[in-house]
Amino acid sequence: MTVLPKPVLEADLPFATKINSGKVREIFELGDDLVLVTTDRISAFDVVMNEGVPGKGIVLNRLSAFWFRLTRDLCDNHMLSTEPETWPEVPPEYHELLAGRSMRCKKAEPLPIEWVVRGYLTGSGWKDYQNTGEVSGVALPEGLQHASRIEPAILTPSTKAESGHDEPISFEQVSDLIGADIAEQVRSLALALYKRGHDYAQSKGFVIADTKFEFGMRDGKIVLIDECLTPDSSRFWPADQVAPGKYPESFDKQVVRDYLSNLDWNKTPPPPPLPDEILKRAAEQYTKIHEALTGQPL
Repeated sequence: MTVLPKPVLEADLPFATKINSGKVREIFELGDDLVLVTTDRISAFDVVMNEGVPGKGIVLNRLSAFWFRLTRDLCDNHMLSTEPETWPEVPPEYHELLAGRSMRCKKAEPLPIEWVVRGYLTGSGWKDYQNTGEVSGVALPEGLQHASRIEPAILTPSTKAESGHDEPISFEQVSDLIGADIAEQVRSLALALYKRGHDYAQSKGFVIADTKFEFGMRDGKIVLIDECLTPDSSRFWPADQVAPGKYPESFDKQVVRDYLSNLDWNKTPPPPPLPDEILKRAAEQYTKIHEALTGQPL
């Protein structure tokens, strides 16, 4: 396994203005742009753990940059640069902290929707289907099993909760929120982005079971923002493990969720400690998917 750096759990940039601190990312204003710094923090069941997964933030940042470049012909995105050493406002002593885990971005007005695309039946969608035969109100054929392919892929949007869980909403509700024209355009973009990502990942031996995108508006145009097709926003499965009725291995933080699910913990703060072995295994999963998709070592 690649030797990973010590986890970065927080980032403070005195030369920039922090405007938001999320579960994983710190967002700063730098001149007319934004800087996203992706830490190694990890959350599970909407609770941020006290420990970090070494190198996780670098994986997420590099993969987002990789996909932003690969999909820009489909949809413009907010990425400007991932090279902090070229940003004149950044003092040299911060280059090491920001290297690999920071992205300078154009500002955009976020749309208040999580654009979730599902290409396989799993997770909450699988639970919905078992109960109703539908996923977020979208009717599916009878007789599907876990990991069955959903063709064509479906959009199951949800609200963007500041805290707690996102809530599924209908496409009609999305149209009411942001307007039917923008809603239709973004739905088409989300499905096209998923197909591009899925087809590429499949050529590297993986499938993307589901993913979520975020979009914003800039100068009246739709732009892809936040992260893109990362192990935190997507479910990656080895293609040779995928078949109806199977439960493929997930290359993301599933190892952490599985460990926590076996504890006597009510899934509210404070979180229990994570053993080094669990953190190491999670780091290996993140590193493997990065290297498989990009062909580059971490």
